Parts: sequence; structure tokens; C-alpha cells
Amino acid sequence: MNRSKEMALKKEITPYEKNDLRLSIRQLINTLLPLFLLWAAAYFSLSVSYWLTFPIALVASGFVLRTFIIFHDCCHGSFFKSKRANDILGTITGVLTVTPYQQWKNEHSIHHATSSNLDKRGVGDIWVMTVDEYKEASPWGRLFYRIYRNPFVLFCIGPIYVFLLAYRFNRKGARRKERINTHLTTVLIVVLYAFMSWLVGWQAFVMVQAPIFFFSGFFGIWLFYVQHQFEETYFEHEDEWSYVKAAVEGSSYYKLPKLLQWISGNIGFHHVHHLSPRVPNYFLEEAHNATPPLQKATTITLRSSLVALRFRLWDEDSKQFISFRQLKKLSRKPYVQPPIRVTNPAGLTEKP
Repeated sequence: MNRSKEMALKKEITPYEKNDLRLSIRQLINTLLPLFLLWAAAYFSLSVSYWLTFPIALVASGFVLRTFIIFHDCCHGSFFKSKRANDILGTITGVLTVTPYQQWKNEHSIHHATSSNLDKRGVGDIWVMTVDEYKEASPWGRLFYRIYRNPFVLFCIGPIYVFLLAYRFNRKGARRKERINTHLTTVLIVVLYAFMSWLVGWQAFVMVQAPIFFFSGFFGIWLFYVQHQFEETYFEHEDEWSYVKAAVEGSSYYKLPKLLQWISGNIGFHHVHHLSPRVPNYFLEEAHNATPPLQKATTITLRSSLVALRFRLWDEDSKQFISFRQLKKLSRKPYVQPPIRVTNPAGLTEKP
């Protein structure tokens, strides 16, 4: 894709870089109201059986994920026209999703500006090492990376560490506004959790909130992981990196069943979102359907996305993700010296 085609593609999606107040309000209602009702239903089900509470909590976690998509749109300034309205709602939904608004907003903007750039990894990304980097790493560095990329660590321990611990502290160099918002979010979470514990009892609160928190975190990290970690994704160094290619080729179209697409706020159209973060979630599908080049993005399904669990390293030679097992096979291949070509005085090249 040359520069002119890239600019034309960005221009095609411009009409969808708008928000609709009516749709935004409707999404708020059909997200937060069911979340609160499901939480209450999960609490009252405790008196019947925890086997009933558990599936209700699982459904509720889907609405927490949907709440996070609203939070996410606020971070991009695409949910409301007013910046102040986005900041206020973003902070509120940040409390509900245990995520500091300003901190995540700043880190996520860096993620969008550097996604798939091999020279600017590290902020707002899943940690990815190249094959060469892994080979050159120390034994401890390799071990730590293997632990980090283990699915249990990524999707089970990861949500607990990131949302409960990492987000409670400010990043180095954070500005005053971001630091204040991080601390304010933590205080509001403590107040909310203390109030709910007083209202329903701390044991009941934990029994309801713990599975909702875990499943929403699990699904959230899975979505973020799978939409960038597919076999032939896009990674380039700074001098060859393209923002548009990173969006269209480095982000997938996660084709989900309609119900899951709705619950996840259309974030499966991740290639559209990365091309233009100003498109609100409720216009992503429409933008995808109206723009033929975007329909050529890598499409993954629930079944095919499971393959991503084995991806560990980015191979710059083959331009694809490989597993640790594949790395071993590559390392075992014997070195084959290329044939020597001899040039004779007449300028003809021949094999000896």
C-alpha cells in the first residue's frame, strides 16, 4: 500500500469520526442498567445456591467489559463531543472497571502511536520479543519471558496484577493531572467497595464481585492479546513502519457471534479502531462494511483465535509469530553454505 492509497483509506473513514448523543446515551443505559441489575441478581442468588450466582456473575462480567469499551471511547474523546463529559464519564467508568482514566488514556495513546513498531515497544502493549532478542537474552531473561507469555500468567494472574496492583501506582514521569486522577480513582474504588461491603456484607460482596472482576479482566486481556497476536501480523522497524499498515495489517478483525460482538462493544473491528480511534464503537461495523479495503484485514474467529495461544516470538525473517517449539526446530537446522559462484574473465557467472 503506497502513501496515496494510505491517505485515501484514512479519508474514506472520516465520515464515521463522529458521535451521536442519542446512541451514546442509549448505550450507557443498556450497559450500566443491566450491570447493576445483574449484580443485584447475583447477590440475591447467594441465598439459593452459589452455582446460580456463578453464571449470573459470568454474564455480569460481560457488561463490565462493555462498560470498559465506553471508558475506552471516552479516552479517545469519541463517546461525547464534550471533552469534559468524556473526562467525567471516563473517570466514573474507570472506577467501575478498576482502571485510572488519565493514566490509561495516556498509555493507550502511546500504544496507538507505536503499535507494531519494533523500535518503540513497551508502553500499553503485550510484551513481544523477537527471535534474535530472545536468543541474545540471558538465561534469566529468557525464563522471565517464558513465564510472562504463559497463558495462565497472562490471562489469570495478569488481570489481578494489572488492575489491582499496577494501576494503583503512577508511571514514572506522570504529570500532576494524571497522578491526581490515579489516586482519586483508587480512593473512589475503596469508598465504593467499602459501601457495598457495608450494604450487603463483605463476604457476600467478595463472593459476587470476585468472579465478575476475574472474568471481565480475563476476557479484556484476551481481546487485547488476540487482536494483535496473530500469525502473520505486522511488525516493522521505525524507518519502514507505517501507521496505516500497522492499523490494517497489524490489527485483526475478530469476527464474533452477534451477541458477543454486542457485549464487546464491536471492538472486534480492531483494524478500524486503530485506523481511526475517533470512530465511536457503535460506528465501527458500519465503517468496516462501507470501506472495501478494510474488509481485507486478517479475519479471525473464536476457533482460529485459539491458535494465538502458542505464539511466543516474532520472527523477523519469516515475518510471523512462532512458538518456542518452532524456535527449537529452527535452531536444530544445520547450516548449509550457499553455492560459490565464480565469475570468469568474460563476465559470465557459473557454478564450479
